[in-house]
Amino acid sequence: MLERALRKTTARVTFVLPADAPSAEVSVVGDFNDCRPGVHALTPRKDGNRAVTVELPTGRSHSFRYLAAGDHWSNDHTADGQDGPNSLIHT
Repeated sequence: MLERALRKTTARVTFVLPADAPSAEVSVVGDFNDCRPGVHALTPRKDGNRAVTVELPTGRSHSFRYLAAGDHWSNDHTADGQDGPNSLIHT
């Protein structure tokens, strides 16, 4: 799930996954972090989900995927679209 808070020139995008999907450590990997695993690791929230918030420039599309331990890649079914194997978010 994606949560967004739009500002003048940026958008705070929160990437959210349930605690057990997948059960391993997971990070969001995208063009906004040079596709480097672990840079934006999801951490537990009080509601039981895991999340990480990233500040992104507005007026652009950003591609991303989730990477869990064991080289398990997945897309976000709530994303704005798909670009090949990647999920897309428009800010």
